[in-house]
Amino acid sequence: MGNVTVVDETTSGGRADGWELRIAEERLSVRELIRRRVFQEVAEYHAAGAPQVFQGLVRPQDAERTLNGYADRTVRRIDPEARTEQALRAFAGNGFLLLVGDRQVTGLDDEVELRPGTEVTFLKLVPLVGG
Repeated sequence: MGNVTVVDETTSGGRADGWELRIAEERLSVRELIRRRVFQEVAEYHAAGAPQVFQGLVRPQDAERTLNGYADRTVRRIDPEARTEQALRAFAGNGFLLLVGDRQVTGLDDEVELRPGTEVTFLKLVPLVGG
């Protein structure tokens, strides 16, 4: 397998630049796809090490909203498990839609086929806030 391209969009028409998510399998459940996205963005945030703008799926609690993401005033550890649970609850509660290629997926246990270069779009319907 290879990488898929993750794109965040909003219902107001905003579209972030895509980024590569490393996927080794050809098929994953929607639950696992969301988990891997969250874990990779949290790992990249921690690797940077300095206070920065977090551009992840779920806003860190107490982070300030900025034009390009969420600003933390201090460097802190983000719990990827807790962030994943928040994202899964948001998906189940229609906080965002998920499109794989040109197909909307609706169930956390649905399996999706991921070919190299597949575009995975997270369409945010409401701001997602987590701890």
